[in-house]
Amino acid sequence: MSQECLVYIDGEYYPKKEAKISVFDHGFLYGDGVFEGIRVYDGYVFRLDDHITRLYESSKSIDILVPISKEEFKKAILGTVRKNKLKDAYLRVIVTRGLGDLGLNPVSCPTPSIIIIADYLAPLFEGKNATAIISSTRRNAITALNPMIKSLNYLNNVLARIEANKADTSEAIMLNQNGTVSEGTGDNVFIVKNGKLITPPPTAGVLIGITRETVIALAKEEKIEVIEKDLTAHELYNADEAFLTGTAAEVAPLVEVDRKKIGTGKPGPITSRLMEKFRKIRKSGTPVYS
Repeated sequence: MSQECLVYIDGEYYPKKEAKISVFDHGFLYGDGVFEGIRVYDGYVFRLDDHITRLYESSKSIDILVPISKEEFKKAILGTVRKNKLKDAYLRVIVTRGLGDLGLNPVSCPTPSIIIIADYLAPLFEGKNATAIISSTRRNAITALNPMIKSLNYLNNVLARIEANKADTSEAIMLNQNGTVSEGTGDNVFIVKNGKLITPPPTAGVLIGITRETVIALAKEEKIEVIEKDLTAHELYNADEAFLTGTAAEVAPLVEVDRKKIGTGKPGPITSRLMEKFRKIRKSGTPVYS
């Protein structure tokens, strides 16, 4: 983050060194809040409405009433990008439970807080092919903390990320409670088998990613059959191609899992086609400067 970065907190802008929340905020104390990661490409916010919709749905599921309307929120996001004079950016948009006491009970938090950070972040695997391990850390069960809620509680993902670090791989693939493939620590998983694109369904404990949905739409435009079904580690190992999708990751080839080469060990033709199509459409969306 640059020294000039200005962070939006509850309607005001603060230099990064002064951008603070209380240690009594339940987002800090308990991970009690929700967030979105959003990309800005060449002055356009990619799929802003979809991100805002997901943010409000996550908030509703954990019973946080966002204190401003969706339109006001979008204006605040665009204003933060303009304030920082950015054309390409990664946005972190956060709604916390707000200031409360040391107790767990959220009734002590009358007013949620809104935080918007605008900075540049390169794609996670930019210029590189992803490698992964199958993590021993299982994805949160839907019956415990539904992964469709993009909450501030990411410890489950962090533990898997630590495993990837120790294995010297760029990602970890998490299985669900049934032992089938769920997702990476911050991205959705796709495989290609016999010309068909396959990805785990929502019931596998995945977050329905904005980039995931975009890639599925692009594949259908290319007349590629898309199937949502449970995937085993065996199917992942023996895929013809594999790739990861996410706002931070964009579309990244996955060429090795558990030291086993996926396909040829290089980005496959369908992966490459979808990456190229994504590059062409990503510079579209809600204009920041107009």
